[in-house]
Amino acid sequence: MQVKRIVANIDARDIAAAKCFYQDVLGLHLLMDHGWIATYGTDEEMSVQISFASQGGSHTLTPDLSIEVDDVDTALERMKQAGFPIEYGPADEPWGVRRFYVRDPFGKLINILGHLQSN
Repeated sequence: MQVKRIVANIDARDIAAAKCFYQDVLGLHLLMDHGWIATYGTDEEMSVQISFASQGGSHTLTPDLSIEVDDVDTALERMKQAGFPIEYGPADEPWGVRRFYVRDPFGKLINILGHLQSN
C-alpha cells in the first residue's frame, strides 16, 4: 500500500470566501466545485507530507497549513494588498526558510514559506 495524496479539508460555511485567498492571491486553480466543496490546487506533482508539531518554530503558534511558494516576498505583498493581516514575519529562520504567518478567511493560521538559497 502507498499513500498517493493527502488533502486538507477546512470546514467553511462560505466556501466562496476561499477564492480571494487561495485562487486570487496564491494563484491556485479551482479544480473541483460541487457547491458544498471546492478544491483548489495545481497540476504540479508535489511531495506527500504531513507534519506534527508542538509549536511553529521560533516559539510561534503551530500553523494549520504550510504553503511553500517560489517567492515569499511577492506572496507577502499580495496578502497585504488583499487586506489579510500578517501575524508573524517575514522572518528568515535558522533552519533555512523565509516565511510569514497569515490567517485565511476561515481563521486558519497559514505558514507561507520558501527555502532560502544557500551561498
